[in-house]
Amino acid sequence: MKSRYPIDKGYFPYNRFAASSSLWLINLARAFMKVPRFFKKAKGLNVEKISINGYKEEKFDLYILSKKDLKANAPALLFFHGGGFLYEGTTSHYKLAIKYANECDCKVIYVKYNLAPKYPFPYPQEEAYIALDYVIKHADELGIDPSKLGFTGDSAGATLSVSSLLLAKQRGLEVKALFHLLVYPWLDGKMDSDSMKKFTDTPLWNANLTKKSKHYTNPEGLTFSTEYVSPIESPDLSFMPPCYIEIAEFDCLHDDGLAYKKRLDELGIEAQLIENKGAMHGYDSKYSYHKVQKLWDRRVAYIQEKFAAK
Repeated sequence: MKSRYPIDKGYFPYNRFAASSSLWLINLARAFMKVPRFFKKAKGLNVEKISINGYKEEKFDLYILSKKDLKANAPALLFFHGGGFLYEGTTSHYKLAIKYANECDCKVIYVKYNLAPKYPFPYPQEEAYIALDYVIKHADELGIDPSKLGFTGDSAGATLSVSSLLLAKQRGLEVKALFHLLVYPWLDGKMDSDSMKKFTDTPLWNANLTKKSKHYTNPEGLTFSTEYVSPIESPDLSFMPPCYIEIAEFDCLHDDGLAYKKRLDELGIEAQLIENKGAMHGYDSKYSYHKVQKLWDRRVAYIQEKFAAK
C-alpha cells in the first residue's frame, strides 16, 4: 500500500498498510496476539493477573504491574488498549504499560477486556466500568490509594477511559480521578467530522475501517446512549479531570481530539493537546522511533506531575 499522504517515513513499515476489515483476517491476527512473555515476566516488576466477572458474567483479566520496591498505598493508572474493539493489545501497548509502571511510581492496571464480534457493545464499555469499580472497591488489597487514580487509553481505549468515568458518574460510583490521558482518541460516534470525511484510506486505520467496524461492534444496530459510543456528546462533562490529548495529523479521528479539548476548554477544565505532525493513527506501533519515544517521555512526565501534585 503506497500512501498518498506525506507521512513521515520514520513510521515505516506501519505507514504502508492498513488493518483488515475481513473477519477471517481479524481472527487470524488475534490468534497471534497473545499476552507476551516479556510483559508477564517484566524485569524489575511484579505482574499479577486477576480474572474478574465482566458483563453478563463473562470473565476478563486485569494485569497489575508495579515496581518491586513500590510503596503501599500507591497511585493507580487504568490502562485501556486500543484496537477498534476488535484487536488485542500489541507490543507497543505492553511496552508502554511497562514503561509507565517503571517510571511513574504507580500501579498500572492493564485491562484486557472482551472484544467484538463475539462480545459486541456494550461489553467493552461495561467491562471498563467494572474494572474501575473493582479497583476502587478492592483498593486496600491491591495496595492502591483510591484518591489517586489516572486513566489512559489510545483510540478505542481512549473511548473506554472516558466512558468508564461517564458511567461511574451516572451510576453513583465516587471516582477520585486526577487526570485522563488520551492518544488519538475515538470519541465522536457521529463519525461526520471533517477528518472523518477526509482520511478515508490512511494507513493502519481510517474512516472506512471505522465505519465497517460497526458491523462487528454493533451488529444488531442497537441504539446506545452517548456514554457508550459517543462520549463527546455527553450532556455533562463538567466533572472530568484534567486531560492530556495527542492527535495525529493524518488520522480520521484527528478532529475527535480537537472537539474534546474544545468542550473541556469551554468548561474551564485543564486540557493540553499535542498534534503529532506527519503521523498517522496508531503511530505508537513504531515505538522505537525517536519521535514516538519523545512523546512517551512527555506522557510519563505528565503522569508523574499529576500524581505528585496530589
